[in-house]
Amino acid sequence: MAVAAAVPVAAAAVTGWLVWAAPDGSASHRAGGGASPSASASPSVSRTAPVPPASGAPASPSPSAAPLAGKVVVIDPGHNPGNFQHTEDINETVDIGTHRKECDTTGTATQDGYREAAFTLDVSHRLREVLRARGATVVLTHDADRPFGPCIDERARIGNEAGGGAGADAVVSVHADGSAVGNRGFHVILPGLVKAGAADTAPIVGPSRTLGERIAAEFARSTGSAPANYLGGGTGLDVRKDLGGLNLSTVPKVFVECGNMRDPKDAALLTEAAWRQKAAQGIAEGISTYLLG
Repeated sequence: MAVAAAVPVAAAAVTGWLVWAAPDGSASHRAGGGASPSASASPSVSRTAPVPPASGAPASPSPSAAPLAGKVVVIDPGHNPGNFQHTEDINETVDIGTHRKECDTTGTATQDGYREAAFTLDVSHRLREVLRARGATVVLTHDADRPFGPCIDERARIGNEAGGGAGADAVVSVHADGSAVGNRGFHVILPGLVKAGAADTAPIVGPSRTLGERIAAEFARSTGSAPANYLGGGTGLDVRKDLGGLNLSTVPKVFVECGNMRDPKDAALLTEAAWRQKAAQGIAEGISTYLLG
């Protein structure tokens, strides 16, 4: 894999946790593969009662209460709990610009059987709640509401078409790695420069790197985890040109590999609900500092 030599940019301090009761993420609730992504316009949130305006005009939400109002964020939970039952379907290939690649994969799992697809959905739910509380409109590429997938090209398309067709302001794909025992830590995957077929990442390489640097800095701050010790040269950043979700994106997008599920020490963190809340908080802080400039 190509490695990006970049230093994460320091960002704002971490705020408090939001408590969210985690589902097991293992059930598929609706048959049929054509389900649309989950979306929700989020209400603005205020910690204190608004002060009525003297003019009698309708009260407006405080910018500090909803700093991400007007921003659209797409969260892409890696894989799908149902992929295991649909291996033939997810092995069908799709065009990612540079070549054809499988629609999706099953993802990895811990030695004790905690699957990546359950982990990514749980962290994505937590992340959605933090971002909604800050006023963002949040879209999930799926919510275990379809038997399998979506395919990697559709995941990219959801981000590209979010916000009424204008495209998301930021897209984050949530994952966990499946590397060798002893390989520990998180890393953020950035799109490399690709121009082939339907893929042209030139417009998003720069902003995606900024997004990735902000997330890497805040993820480390929130979770206490170190950048991966097996790639990225200690930066927590990795550049790749073989991922369809990045190659086909027309908006800033990164993948976050929150840790290595195959390493027992990392697995102990990934299976802990309190740590997953920290992971969601760190990703949210990184997205926020990116969107707010």
